[in-house]
Amino acid sequence: MTADPRAIPTPDAELQLLLAGNRRYVEERHHRPRQSAARRLEVKDGQEPFALIFGCADSRVPPEVIFDMGLGDLLVVRVAGNVLGDAVLGTIEFGADHLQIPLVVVLVHSQCGAVKSALAGGDPPGRQRLLHDLLQPSIAAARHLPGDLVDNVVREHGRRVAAELSASPEVLAPRIAAGQLKIVPAYYDLESGQVELLA
Repeated sequence: MTADPRAIPTPDAELQLLLAGNRRYVEERHHRPRQSAARRLEVKDGQEPFALIFGCADSRVPPEVIFDMGLGDLLVVRVAGNVLGDAVLGTIEFGADHLQIPLVVVLVHSQCGAVKSALAGGDPPGRQRLLHDLLQPSIAAARHLPGDLVDNVVREHGRRVAAELSASPEVLAPRIAAGQLKIVPAYYDLESGQVELLA
């Protein structure tokens, strides 16, 4: 049985708890913890998630599954391409401030459809143009790198979003400075199922 994450006090320890859950997932040793009817009743009146995952909306990357976590363990924010807008930032600030979550993981993934679409260009209908626009700085930064362009953009975007969150002055940066919050970028490989931290 996975240890109760609320008993683990530091962001680094909580990150290790997430990575241990991912190893169980990759090795097909899932515990599927805290997913019972009893747990559902336990958390009905309040929540104390130990980590916030800011991920892509891609249906192949469900954080509770790939980290082998249960009800109430993770606060999950998902939007196509991990693009950072005001509502997303407000939600992450809510998690860090109101729920006192000490760890935010910006979780990007291989073969991201939003990145592929932005790289293809064109004029997508509706609000999809916003996704393309918000990915452009990461595309520009990754164009000169050797290797696969999609993968390079995805990784660059994860790093850039984590840096942007870390510099957010009203809520997040002060909590980082006080040692109350850690924000890390990570990359999920669709084929292997493995999560790696991005330097």
